[in-house]
Amino acid sequence: MLSISPARVLATAALLLSIAPAAARSQDTTRAARPAPPRMAEDPRTAPTMKPPLHARHWLAITGKPLSAAAGSLTFARGGNAVDATVAMLAAGCTVWDTLSCGGETQALIYDPRSRQVIGIDALGVAPTGATPAFYQAQGYRFPPEYGPLAAVTPGTVGGMLVMLAEYGKLSLKEVLAPAIELADGYPIEAQLANTIERQKDWIKKWKYAPAVMLPHAGQAREAPQAGEIFRQPDLAATWRKLVAAEQQALAAGRDRKQAIQAAYDRFYKGDIAREIVRGAQEDGALFTMQDLANWQVKIEQPLHTSYRGIEVYKLPIWQQGPALLQALNMLENTDVKALGYNSPRYLHTLYQVMSLAFADRDFYYGDPYFPPEEPVAGLLSKEYARARFALVNPERNDPNIKPGDPYPFMNATNPFRELLAQWDPKRFLPPDSTTRSGQQDRAPGAVRRDTTSSAPDAVASRDPGNTDDPFYRGTTSIVAADAEGWLVSVTPSGGWVPAVIAGHTGIGLSQRAQSFVTAPEDGPFNVIEPGKRPRVTLTPTIALKDGAPYLAFAVQGGDTQDQNLLQFFLDIVEFGMTPQQAAEAPNINSYQMLSSFGIHETRPGRMLAATSLPESTRQTLRQLGYTLEFAARTSGPINAILIDTRHGSMWGGSSNHGEDYGIGW
Repeated sequence: MLSISPARVLATAALLLSIAPAAARSQDTTRAARPAPPRMAEDPRTAPTMKPPLHARHWLAITGKPLSAAAGSLTFARGGNAVDATVAMLAAGCTVWDTLSCGGETQALIYDPRSRQVIGIDALGVAPTGATPAFYQAQGYRFPPEYGPLAAVTPGTVGGMLVMLAEYGKLSLKEVLAPAIELADGYPIEAQLANTIERQKDWIKKWKYAPAVMLPHAGQAREAPQAGEIFRQPDLAATWRKLVAAEQQALAAGRDRKQAIQAAYDRFYKGDIAREIVRGAQEDGALFTMQDLANWQVKIEQPLHTSYRGIEVYKLPIWQQGPALLQALNMLENTDVKALGYNSPRYLHTLYQVMSLAFADRDFYYGDPYFPPEEPVAGLLSKEYARARFALVNPERNDPNIKPGDPYPFMNATNPFRELLAQWDPKRFLPPDSTTRSGQQDRAPGAVRRDTTSSAPDAVASRDPGNTDDPFYRGTTSIVAADAEGWLVSVTPSGGWVPAVIAGHTGIGLSQRAQSFVTAPEDGPFNVIEPGKRPRVTLTPTIALKDGAPYLAFAVQGGDTQDQNLLQFFLDIVEFGMTPQQAAEAPNINSYQMLSSFGIHETRPGRMLAATSLPESTRQTLRQLGYTLEFAARTSGPINAILIDTRHGSMWGGSSNHGEDYGIGW
């Protein structure tokens, strides 16, 4: 094995980060003053990228913050595989609050070179005891709230990282948690997180234990840490050390590696850590019980997949939105995507319609497959159903009234919710300010208010993919890793973002994922909240195989935009020949036509977020097709990806040119 000292890895990482382009660094301190960039006519297929592509032979570690990527590189240097490095990056990302905390949720796909199979990791928490529709409706909620103790599902991320490590890693928990422990003892906080804390401090003050962690300068004009200040989390450091102590005690007692990691798992979900989580969370008003934590389990699952142009694309099961990307690919097989022309009006219109059809199905049919009734997965993913859905695309006009289809006949079954389907009306989900003549909404979250007629002037959206306060991009990071042994990993962990409720003296920020449930069948019959049930979430890692071998791992931050961005990223590579870095930086469109998974679950039909580089001729055609346009310089969350170059025996890495995402390879 190549021997590289951890000190040398960190020194190399520091050098790499010091020369990173300014676009890759935190933008919090300059966002307000930055003018809108001029429209660019450059084709991303030929233009130079803002960030250099990553090349590696032995390993790649890419994630949402430079310090987390450094944790992955340290783990590889210790002899770990891509799963070990992923767990180290995940723990580090929780510690530096990379839009998630350790009480959130983790979703992963892993290619195991031993079995030559893709494996799914379901570490999504569930609704706690008492979390019923009647309970929330009695509190005045149509949907569970966005923030606070009643938005929390049971913590999943810690369980997910422990199961991944035990089943597929090589190193000890002590080794992979070492970077996170050091970070929890104190690290220089970056501007993005520090300023997010300051913006959210009024929310943070509502919870009993959060201010002591997040507001070290309570009572001063600025109560959050300053950028560059050493941010210390002694409670979280103690929790990490307790997990390591449980492992080491089990090893000393003669247990094997997996049993020792299980001892740490039990301490978190059944022992003293669990007791403090429950005590502290209940004190802030959460519904958790010890039984909720003890009964919850990580599930190792068989992913869903489809074939597109001979490439097998894998997504987790239907408790998350990933199958919508598979449905979209199935529909796109019914046209010549490349012949439509890269980012031409026909191409963008086709993508918008296909995504609207797939997400309408998501909004109605997706939910926890471990609860009845069974979701119609076979029908939704059938090629015949895709052909029928694609036939609904009107090439001349956006359809603001797209509804869910009926996949049951394509699996020789009868739809148990035919009446609800017949009554489904997208207009019910328009936000309260939807008063325009066209019947569409006139304002997207975070955007300036303006007319929505086709002659409306362009406006630059205020949303920024680097701003995780915006629900459009909220609460997710991504991790991808690969190694020379053939392991390939894609993860989208999330939840517990600022302003999280912190559970007692554990340092653990709780999830806000319950808000993705509904409380009435007419809002989505498979996703009605129930104790022990998983919410249908937006978190969606992806792995693709080509000729039966690992080809591509990719993931992105971005709520409901995730599979929109990932679909376009995938097509940029497969249909238009881009490298991962080119595709990660390429402009996207984003649709608001699906139901939001957050807040009041509104829809905004016909609204399209497009890049400021979109040519005027394309803008005019899209308006004529019925779209209301808004513009931003960057139109996706940060995409992270690894492509396996089997021809040359190497790896390509890509990481978007905004936000804090970064990668290190060797």
